[in-house]
Amino acid sequence: MEFNFFNIFLLFLVLSSLQPVWQRRKVELTRLQSIQEFERKRKSRVILLIHRQESVSLLGIPLSRYISIEDSEQVLRAIRLTPPEVPIDLILHTPGGLVLATEQIARALIRHPSKVTVFIPHYAMSGGTMLALAADEIVMDANAVLGPVDPQLGNMAAGSILSVVAKKPIENIEDQTLMMADLAGKAVKQVQRFVRTLLKDDIPEQKIAPENIEKIVTFLTTGIITHDCPITVEEATQLGLPIVVGLPKLIYELMDLYPQPQGGRPSVQYIPYPYQPYPALPETKGRPMPDKQSKANKQ
Repeated sequence: MEFNFFNIFLLFLVLSSLQPVWQRRKVELTRLQSIQEFERKRKSRVILLIHRQESVSLLGIPLSRYISIEDSEQVLRAIRLTPPEVPIDLILHTPGGLVLATEQIARALIRHPSKVTVFIPHYAMSGGTMLALAADEIVMDANAVLGPVDPQLGNMAAGSILSVVAKKPIENIEDQTLMMADLAGKAVKQVQRFVRTLLKDDIPEQKIAPENIEKIVTFLTTGIITHDCPITVEEATQLGLPIVVGLPKLIYELMDLYPQPQGGRPSVQYIPYPYQPYPALPETKGRPMPDKQSKANKQ
């Protein structure tokens, strides 16, 4: 068979189209191997719930990911397939998501008889924090953060709506605002009741000191801070949450296998090696050569 320029060009196009597929399968296989290795070391069921900003393959349009009904179906199936005596390790990286899906996953976690551990390498905000509250132990990177779980009505915080109604005379408040306040009050009570249920979980043992439960509920659900305000490891520990600082190295390696899609130049770049300190240069003391004015002053 003779190869001319056109045949070589067609072969190049075919190989170029197959290369992304092969690369994706290679990354998927590496992910599975890493998860299996982590399960062997921990003797647990490992579940990953990682939300990155994805891109449509042809148009490159960014799509934000969040906890969805599809996520809850898959996580519930994984929990259901886990034997009662096997611990569950949930690796979380999410901005939050649907309340229905989040509550389904959280209830399934507190019903699991064995220990549930949540690992947070970077952040677990809103619904992600609610899932962390369902765990018996929360293992975080020293710089990772949680977030409040106060309910939001549209683009308004329920606590802010209730604050407006409390500050103004009722005759000066529109009917729509009063109806929103009624919904906000119900939403806050519902979230508080659910968070309280998570914190009182005592399977396999009591994880939160009883005297800290109401303090945590109030801080996380009433809008004391804004919904996107990060709660640091130190603050979460002071609240009384079961925080442990320090993630296994394998979790960072797993996160590297879920890269953020790039549409252009990288916004962060560095040499991926442990930093090697270099010998410091001697500091310059004074001017290297005295100027004419300083000479004149000395004279």
